[in-house]
Amino acid sequence: MTTCLVTGGAGFIGSHLAEALVKQGHRVRVLDDFSTGRQANLAHLLPQHIELIAGDLTDPKMLRAALHNIELVFHQAALPSVPRSVEDPLSTHRVCATGTLELLAAARQAGVRRVIYAASSSAYGNSERLPKRESDPTNPLSPYAVAKLAGEHYCACFSHIHGLETVRLRYFNVFGPRQNPDSPYAAVIPRFIQACLAGRSPVIHGDGQQSRDFTFIDDVVQANLLAASAPGVSGKVYNIACGHRTTLLELVAQINDLLGTNIRPVHTDSRPGDVRHSQADIRLAQTDLGYQPRVDVREGLRRCLAFYTADRLPAQK
Repeated sequence: MTTCLVTGGAGFIGSHLAEALVKQGHRVRVLDDFSTGRQANLAHLLPQHIELIAGDLTDPKMLRAALHNIELVFHQAALPSVPRSVEDPLSTHRVCATGTLELLAAARQAGVRRVIYAASSSAYGNSERLPKRESDPTNPLSPYAVAKLAGEHYCACFSHIHGLETVRLRYFNVFGPRQNPDSPYAAVIPRFIQACLAGRSPVIHGDGQQSRDFTFIDDVVQANLLAASAPGVSGKVYNIACGHRTTLLELVAQINDLLGTNIRPVHTDSRPGDVRHSQADIRLAQTDLGYQPRVDVREGLRRCLAFYTADRLPAQK
């Protein structure tokens, strides 16, 4: 049994990870300021299965309390939105870059064994070569991408200088149940699903030919659990994805097919900072971590539709 801290553990990814750690029999503590996370995501785990601390990642006193007797840290906390970062780059930098540095410094002082960092595929920018490899040059195009990449560099620095074990996992467009469709900064899949379930046309920024390597939440959780125990991986970075591209138009078509509808999207202007195409080479994660994606996009969409359909039904009396 290991004592683990999940930062951002009330968020979409963090809550799934906390649940998986509990199922494995670990002691789990969650640190979240609820700026984007929701306590409802942890309702089935509270209070008997996890310890919840409401606090700010950049508060050193709060971090010391959260890291007391912690062996493993799964650092998921962030402000995860390119458009939000364009509107408010300072807040994004404070949480994603400064918050990561504060966490690493506190983790080192607390004697934490390993930190698994939620990095972002946005670090690659619009490089033309596909699939993207960990050795490719980085070219972040948004304040969010810059801040997340800064966090990566801090992780590598702390491993090199201080011997703190860190593993960086570059997520590619994670999706799944509990992803909030109502935020103005919501990810594309929950927005598309919400629109189609309501009979509305999903909005596509641009021509819809832009593509993403959509990665189901269960595979991201799998990668984190593997990275926590894999030997010889400290200081390294790994792509975590499905390994296949899907365009936004194909995404709408698959949702329509699963729902038995024929709802056409509407198009608006492209957004600044958005990447045109994204696809991962996942061979390094497969080799070093034993990572194997298990849920493809269509099956992931089916599970999402089941979740969001059930969420729309009135509670049974």
